[in-house]
Amino acid sequence: MKDISIYFSPVDGDISIKEESLGGSIRIHTESGFPEIDDAGIAVIYVPEFRNSQEAHSNTNESFRQHLYDFSRGDAWGMTLYDLGNVLPGNSIEDTWFALGQVVTELVKKDIIPLVIGGGQDLTVACYKGFENLERLINICSIDSSLDIGEPNEPIKADGFVSHLLMQRPCYLFNFANIGLQRLLASQREIDLFESLYFDICRLGEFNQNFKKAEPYLRNSDLISLDFESVRSSDSDARNYTNPNGFYAEQLCQLAKYSGLSDKLSCFGVFNVNPNQGEVASNLLAQLIWYFADGVANRYGDFPIGNKLKYTKFHVHLEDFEDDLVFYKSDKSNRWWMEVKYPASEGSKYDRHQLVPCDRDDYDGAINNTIPNLWWKTLQKLS
Repeated sequence: MKDISIYFSPVDGDISIKEESLGGSIRIHTESGFPEIDDAGIAVIYVPEFRNSQEAHSNTNESFRQHLYDFSRGDAWGMTLYDLGNVLPGNSIEDTWFALGQVVTELVKKDIIPLVIGGGQDLTVACYKGFENLERLINICSIDSSLDIGEPNEPIKADGFVSHLLMQRPCYLFNFANIGLQRLLASQREIDLFESLYFDICRLGEFNQNFKKAEPYLRNSDLISLDFESVRSSDSDARNYTNPNGFYAEQLCQLAKYSGLSDKLSCFGVFNVNPNQGEVASNLLAQLIWYFADGVANRYGDFPIGNKLKYTKFHVHLEDFEDDLVFYKSDKSNRWWMEVKYPASEGSKYDRHQLVPCDRDDYDGAINNTIPNLWWKTLQKLS
């Protein structure tokens, strides 16, 4: 493993740690030294980089760490928790992206999940670069009130970065999903672009009516980018977060928990965290980290790749279809996947993407001769 300590400054030495609390079991980067990274787990990383945000900040706010360290450790948490400290902003923002990309690459190779606390949401691009270094085709999910597409011929911004992901060559982005879109914050052009690329959108109203609509997107993601500004201002800090609608605090914690439960997920980021925020918002941020870790600690380990003996297999015949649709249901978690075959000429390139997370409603729809939307979109991308 490359030495990534050169990219970090230590955690604020004024933060107190109680041995009986969660902080007492975290391997923390202090003035005494950088922690030895040898066990799989989760690594908390703070990146105070705001140069591409609408409001630039030069200060940092580590108060979320005090709340996190004071929490109790979850039941049966067998993984190792690291706090690697703060990524040092580079002379240019590209330097910061490079550093974060290198850190993500090295941690993912060691089966350690980078939990990135930002800075502007454009840092999602830096996290993507970490997977690009591994030449791994990935799915990204944004938990966000807007689509943040931006213009490819304009500089990357915290609220405009998705188009730059699409322009990468070679492109390792297989799918992009959004959870929480508020329709008034997206133009028809942006929605049309998502549809033309067979990307997925779960609007806030759909999510509020039925959380099941969002769960398969989380389970299908390698990288999740959560915009902290998508929370309702009344649930965080109305001075610095001004969205009157959005997710409730407990909904964000639920999303963080289910993100952690995803066996496929390798990197999780919470971005657009205002360094001027108050204690309520910092406490909420710490709770998101805790619930994500609790999800990781309670993973089912049932992503159906390889041997599928521990799954119930269902064949569904549709009219005017030559082949049956194939569904798998985990005997361990009762979660569902559906199989989408890809061209044999592509070899193993799409192995991790031919089994698409779904829910019981998709199976029931197929029984009634309705092709699941997720199946159709995935087939278009594989073709």
